[in-house]
Formats: sequence, C-alpha cells, structure tokens
Amino acid sequence: MQCGAGAAGGNVMRGPAIRAIGLITGWGVGAGAVPPDAVAAAGGRRVLSLERPALDPERFRRSPRECVLGVAAVAAMLEDAEEGPEAIAGEDTGFVFVTAAAYAASNRQHIEPRGSNVYFPYTAPAAISGEVAIEYGIRGPYGILIGGSTAGADAIAHAAEMLEAGTCRRVLVLGVEIFEECADLYDRAGGLDGPLVEAACGLWLEPGEGALTLSRGRGRRGGSGGARRRLGEMLACEPLAALALHRASGRQGPVEIHAAWRGETTSLRWSHAPYRARRRAA
Repeated sequence: MQCGAGAAGGNVMRGPAIRAIGLITGWGVGAGAVPPDAVAAAGGRRVLSLERPALDPERFRRSPRECVLGVAAVAAMLEDAEEGPEAIAGEDTGFVFVTAAAYAASNRQHIEPRGSNVYFPYTAPAAISGEVAIEYGIRGPYGILIGGSTAGADAIAHAAEMLEAGTCRRVLVLGVEIFEECADLYDRAGGLDGPLVEAACGLWLEPGEGALTLSRGRGRRGGSGGARRRLGEMLACEPLAALALHRASGRQGPVEIHAAWRGETTSLRWSHAPYRARRRAA
C-alpha cells in the first residue's frame, strides 16, 4: 500500500475533508511514532502489540481488547479535533467500521478457551463497532466492511458517498486490527512479509471540496513499498494510517492512496489536500 501521486479515472464523488485522525499502533501513538523502516525497527519481532487501554474497568469489564482499542482510537481522534464526545453523538454522525480479522482473537478464545471465557456476542465484528457507538452515542447510518487494505480504502469511499448523499453531516471511519492471539495462524496462511503491527485508527470525515476518485483494478500486492514500508502489516488499517503519515509530512496538493489485497487493487485520489485545520482558541 502506497500514498502519493498517481493516475486518475474511475468513480468520481465529492471529496471528503478529513477533520481529525486518531492513530494508535504497535509503534506508539500518532504518526510521529511510526519508524522509517518497519522491518528494521521491529528487530526480528513478528508482532508489535498494543496494550489494553486503561479505560473504565467496570464499563468495559467484559469487552475484549479489540473493542477497547476501538474506543481509545476514537478518543484519540476527538483529542486531535479538540472536541468532546458530544461533537459526534447523535443521528448526524455516520459510522463505517472496517477490519480484516480483529474479531479473530475472540473467536479463537471462544473456541479454544485459554484461561478466560469470551461472551459469544463478542465473536462478531459488529461487537467492536457496537461498543464504540454505545460509548459515544452515535446513532446515524452505519456499515461494516471486512477485508484487507482494499477494504480500508473502500470504507473511506463509502463514507464519502454517505456524505455526498446527505445522509449525515459527518462520518467516523474506524479500523482495528490485532494479531497477538492469532499470529501463528497468519504465519501458517502466509503472504504477509513484514512485521504484524496492531493498530486502531479513527478518521473524522466531513463534506469537503474538490473530487475524490475511486479506481479499481487487478494486480499483485508487490513488495513492502510506500507507506507499508514504514507501517508494517496493518491490513485494513493501512489506508487510514497512510493518511495520518501523509498529513504529518506536511505535503500539499492532491493526495492518493493505493491498496492491494488478494489480487485486487484500489486507489483513492483527492483532487485537493483534504486535511482540515484544527480549530484554535483565540
């Protein structure tokens, strides 16, 4: 997955503005924690894990780690926006959740108990988005996408379509991926060359200016180029995290992200820089 300049063409829609980004990864908090080379920084570690966030132990006593990470990523996004939870509560906020297999750990623990039981409802992908929606009072239209990095790009495009259709005033796009509990299964499946880096990332999208072009094709995933060289393997979170890296770089002008997964490719291109400046007190 890469982030940079590229070709246009494909489905064109109104480009969403990115109001805020909350990024938590196995490297640390924010884009500044991401190393220049994931393989070198990993130092032979197969998984870069995230600790369970220290949130209300009573409120989240039954919630598995992936659910709490989703809540923490949205909290980081709100901090980036310098807003409180009330800013995204209600029916005017849409919600798109994307993951390749963040729910795999709970499924495995439910099937193969290892010291603690997982409640069956938490084996569903909707458990993660459900916990986040409850915590922040989000009641607008929602969707769940399952897949690798191309699904992450599709989630952003779907959010843009929701905004263009006027179904909501803002959309939260959330990606969560964890690997620690199922690292052996990923190794057995193969195809992921870099370190597995756990991540949770929230994007706050609003109606913007210019156009967003969605292009699809067929192609091989290729080597660890572009943003993935820095990020490591983040699956559905890669496109979201790539936008955080691009924003942190300060580069101006059009923005394009590319994703490839299981023979399919997806590109998103903004005709204008989508990042909205944070509000500052006078």
